[in-house]
Amino acid sequence: MNSIKKRNMAKFIFVTGGVLSGLGKGIIAASVGNILKRSGLSVSIMKFDQYLNVDAGTLNPTEHGEVFVTDDGAETDLDLGHYERFIDRSLPHESSVMSGQIFQTILENERRGEYLGKTIQMIPHVTNEVKKRIALLAKKSEADIIIVEVGGTIGDYEGAHFLEGIRQMRRDFGVDNTLYLHAGFLPYLETTCELKTKPLQNSIRDLASYGIQPDIVFCRADYPISKKELGKISLFCSIDKDGVIPLKTSDQVYEVPSLLEKYNLSRVIARKLNLHLRKPSSEWQKLVERIKKPKKQKVKIALVGKYMAMRDTYISVIEALKSACWWNRL
Repeated sequence: MNSIKKRNMAKFIFVTGGVLSGLGKGIIAASVGNILKRSGLSVSIMKFDQYLNVDAGTLNPTEHGEVFVTDDGAETDLDLGHYERFIDRSLPHESSVMSGQIFQTILENERRGEYLGKTIQMIPHVTNEVKKRIALLAKKSEADIIIVEVGGTIGDYEGAHFLEGIRQMRRDFGVDNTLYLHAGFLPYLETTCELKTKPLQNSIRDLASYGIQPDIVFCRADYPISKKELGKISLFCSIDKDGVIPLKTSDQVYEVPSLLEKYNLSRVIARKLNLHLRKPSSEWQKLVERIKKPKKQKVKIALVGKYMAMRDTYISVIEALKSACWWNRL
């Protein structure tokens, strides 16, 4: 990791989630990468998963969605497919890290005597291995920005070693080189017809209990979010007003970068990371416009599959077919 510090290779952005799972952290991480790439930076992304599996190859697709296979043969979480589609970059096996990999490596090192008889502990041995995995991707990719998505939900004890590892990154690399993003859900209460901010406030406080104060918060909701509700998050959680960003559920995930840019996300990130960014290029918006354009006809495509109980099981195949159709106005 010292080599990164000497060469000033990368700045690091960490994405966490709270309140509930399935928020779309992967889409948010991919969208941030998309915006920064279109602003002139090189970007690479990685995913930390809490599971004790060594990789995703043995996970049930009907529970976890597709197993995304990278160009170098790694069997990974489906979020890596989102990352590649949004930043248009093939990712290596270093971009997918599960707790099982971390613990397997540490136990193998211990058996070889590499810790010189020391007692093996969560801190520093496990957290050092977490930081080492980030450093490996930074070195291999030579990217300006490394985005790290931490899987799971704040409060899951299985992910505590990842949170402690990314907390230490700010101590190691400084405020100008580390940025913490947090996504949380605002539930809608039918009886009073209002969104409730308290669960997200509590999630941010839970994150703070790990020593991490988020710099930017994404407020996920199925309903429009008012300035009053955004102001509550800013006031009660000590976050800059322009760092509290609403993100209403969208019918089209490829629209998310444009939705975030409406709130000047690239400008906020540039200020907090002391970056000089150009205005994001418009080619992605042209893609979104093409997606929304009326199509001249429909085409039926049959997909033969084994695991049909979950929509995400063959998501990369489906997204590839969609892309082909968009470009042919089908």
